[in-house]
Amino acid sequence: MLKSVLLSSALTMFCAGATLAESDPVVVELFTSQGCSSCPPADRIMHELVKRDDVIGLALHVDYWDYIGWKDEYANPDHTARQRAYAREGGRTMIYTPQMVINGQQDVVGAKAGELDRIITAHLTAAPEAEVTATKSGDTVSVEVASINLPAGEVYDVRIVQYSPLRHASIRRGELAGHDLDYANVVENWQTAGQWDGAARQSFSVSLPADLPAVVLVQRAGHGPIVAATKVR
Repeated sequence: MLKSVLLSSALTMFCAGATLAESDPVVVELFTSQGCSSCPPADRIMHELVKRDDVIGLALHVDYWDYIGWKDEYANPDHTARQRAYAREGGRTMIYTPQMVINGQQDVVGAKAGELDRIITAHLTAAPEAEVTATKSGDTVSVEVASINLPAGEVYDVRIVQYSPLRHASIRRGELAGHDLDYANVVENWQTAGQWDGAARQSFSVSLPADLPAVVLVQRAGHGPIVAATKVR
């Protein structure tokens, strides 16, 4: 596992955040584990990211460290599969924790707050390619997507992700034995609302299985770039 140190001076950048109006929020997926002694610094970064309006932070707990003495209570094999898919998409053969994937494109291994902030800022200043809106009525989410400047011939998955804003763990075994840790924006449920051709404006509707906050990700099929994202209002 990667050992990394969080610099407090770099972490403070996330408290203020970028203030670039009219941009879709940047999606940061943190692949983490309660069985990874290197992960708490990255988990702390996630606590700062979720305070920002211009970032959607999601913590995806993976299961491949469960064998070393502690089974992660929030791990899901689907999260591991998603991380492996990102690795294949990027031509990588290894996966690590902690790892942050930004808008399905760049990745940061470890708790490198400065590097992460530079990548987020680059995405916030890039020209938008698509737009998405999402509203909730009861347990139903209505989504509408439209192209701004997407290439022709691609297919996009429209995904609804639900998460718990805060979860706690008292770890009794493994590398983090004796630690009581809080986790921000722990992913609980994924749904695919449908696929979009990236051309005509299109609407989707899904029912949520739980009363949890949700976000919508519009992502090129096959774990490609995330071209639009929004929080469900």
